[in-house]
Amino acid sequence: MSHSDRSMSLMSAEVAEIPQAAARLLQDGRDAIAQVAAALDMRRISHAVVSGRGSSGHAGTYLRYLIETRLGLSAAPAAPSVVTRYGANPRLGEALYILISQSGRSPDLVTAAEQATAAGAQTIAIVNDANSPAARACRHVIPIAAGPELAVAATKTVVNTMLAGLLLVGALAEDKALTAAAEAAPERLARALALDWSPWAQRLSSAPTGFAIGRGLSLGPAREAALKAAEVLGVPVLAYSAAEVLHGPKAAIRSEHPILGLNAGGEVSDSIEDALATLGLQGSPVFSGTGAQPSLPGLGPGEPVLDAIALLVPVYRALEAEAARLGRDVDRPPGLLKVTETL
Repeated sequence: MSHSDRSMSLMSAEVAEIPQAAARLLQDGRDAIAQVAAALDMRRISHAVVSGRGSSGHAGTYLRYLIETRLGLSAAPAAPSVVTRYGANPRLGEALYILISQSGRSPDLVTAAEQATAAGAQTIAIVNDANSPAARACRHVIPIAAGPELAVAATKTVVNTMLAGLLLVGALAEDKALTAAAEAAPERLARALALDWSPWAQRLSSAPTGFAIGRGLSLGPAREAALKAAEVLGVPVLAYSAAEVLHGPKAAIRSEHPILGLNAGGEVSDSIEDALATLGLQGSPVFSGTGAQPSLPGLGPGEPVLDAIALLVPVYRALEAEAARLGRDVDRPPGLLKVTETL
């Protein structure tokens, strides 16, 4: 593949590989996930803590909703600075502590995971590099089998991380429906890859800012869509829950601010549609693949736990195509590195 070929930017190639990467995880990673699930002593676990930054943090938001709704555990995001900057030692002996990191090399995440392991937590690293410091910091490792990812903007690793979380919760809950949803991923992701969401990306690229709306399982993906818009197009996008956007944020949304709605269906579907309809009535351009009059092609009815992940695929594809149309270097966004290390 020639990087000079417009259709073969690294990001474009990696987005196109998402269905195959998911199939690889299902084939190569299922045993490791089953072994981790079997090794955990769930009787000793009172709560869950999920650690990750950026795209990994958004995958963590998705995972927290799965943990709370399917395992009945409260789940909180970790704050690594509590350990690395404030020198605290949280009592985590009854915690399920999950570290999510594509590179597995950010010192603050590694240090916080080491503290959790030392404090007696049952720690799991969900990583793309099974030999990374993050993997060594945890008792258990789940490799996401995404393969090398070279573009700065993470895509296939995010999807596989979310899918690994779905498989893990399915195994822990002994929930055959969750497992079946995960097994349908390659086909559903391929369908999502065929969706053309370029009208949204083109409207966004000339806007001063945009908004992304989700709720529940699609809140993490909405935050991920917002991050990728900033990375790839250089446009700031704010992500909100449908339950929050009609409070304060609504006052800041104008007709020049395109809104992307991510509705995966399920229990929160009507809430998302109501919020999008309200924002549309005040003149904001709403882009969504669901609702009475979808403005984007949609996936059609499916399993919400899987479709929340799948909705990221047309987002990635549209952002990459629009950035390339504008002549932006999608693989090396200005001022960004593939691995960001914080302490």
